[in-house]
Amino acid sequence: MVRIGLLVNPDAGLGGRLGLKGSDGQAKYARSMGAKDRAGPRVRDALKYFSKIYDDKQEIQWYTSKGRMGSEWMPNDISIGNFNFIHESSGTTTQSDTFELVSLLIDSKVDLILYAGGDGTTRDIVSTLDSLKKSIIPVIGIPCGVKMHSGCFASSPKAGAEVLSSWMNGELLLSSTEVLDLDEDKYRNGEWVVRLYAEVKTPASPRWMQGAKMRVEATGEEEIIEGLADHIRELLIDEQRLIIWGSGGTLRTISNMIGFEGTVLGIDATLGNKQIGTDLNEEQLIEILSSHKGEVTLLLSPMGGQGFLIGRGNLQLSPSVLRKISIDEILGVVTPAKLISVRRLRIETGDKKLDENFSKKKYMKVLQGYRTTRVLPIIVD
Repeated sequence: MVRIGLLVNPDAGLGGRLGLKGSDGQAKYARSMGAKDRAGPRVRDALKYFSKIYDDKQEIQWYTSKGRMGSEWMPNDISIGNFNFIHESSGTTTQSDTFELVSLLIDSKVDLILYAGGDGTTRDIVSTLDSLKKSIIPVIGIPCGVKMHSGCFASSPKAGAEVLSSWMNGELLLSSTEVLDLDEDKYRNGEWVVRLYAEVKTPASPRWMQGAKMRVEATGEEEIIEGLADHIRELLIDEQRLIIWGSGGTLRTISNMIGFEGTVLGIDATLGNKQIGTDLNEEQLIEILSSHKGEVTLLLSPMGGQGFLIGRGNLQLSPSVLRKISIDEILGVVTPAKLISVRRLRIETGDKKLDENFSKKKYMKVLQGYRTTRVLPIIVD
């Protein structure tokens, strides 16, 4: 018999499409602005997929909360074991609810904790495990936050189900990985301050786990970045082309070199030599794209270490936004230093059909220098 703890942070990821850079302390505001639940539906998707691959050879006892942090998101039409409700959660949930539920999961002697949230949720879970001297209990994160730098997250809800199934079947060993978190208050003001909180045990799977975020810093790349800026200026900047600039330091530096006021953490838009949008949310992006009749290019730089091009730190690029931009009009921008840790481009749009379209494409062109490109494989979990 396997005992699995299930914990859902129902507020995780609410600020993503609104461009809030995170949900810590922002849930009430995000909901008032029309934000939809992200974590719960993704947990439901993960459990549905798990029911398809679960071989039913081992009895599973699930332990979770009755309400928003657990039972509310369970599919009614699947059978994946017995559920035990050891906690209640309704209305607004807080950090203390996470602490309480994790403590009860430990009391229930769970073998592993499957949770849905972001880096903040991970930090709260791990701090509780540490305080109760139970750091040996492994965790698997279903990625639901705006930012997920920690290495204990699966690359998608489906991947989370695959990891859980493989671990139960004895196919995966446990390894230690870093728990990182970004200071969201400083993040919203344009500062990147990432702190290493602890290490945690998680099933080791390079295929299904995303790994920890790396911030790549390299010296001697000034000429390469200048070349990238020259390439974009000469070939892409014209009065009829709308450019959507993704987040990240590389693109911010390039846009600044061209003469724009790029933001390192947000999504910007330019038309010709004019900047027409700064730190845009989903609704603003849709409005700009809907009113534009000319060509469109979406510039994106993958996340160092993880390789995510879409799905981490840029939730403003929702399926609705991406559908207004042809997949063929997405151009990756990667410096040689980042290419050391990025061998493939990971995509997780949150939309099954759109993910399939990316998967069928198989490869994507990336710009790595002045008029110099290479092709990298696309992976969709």
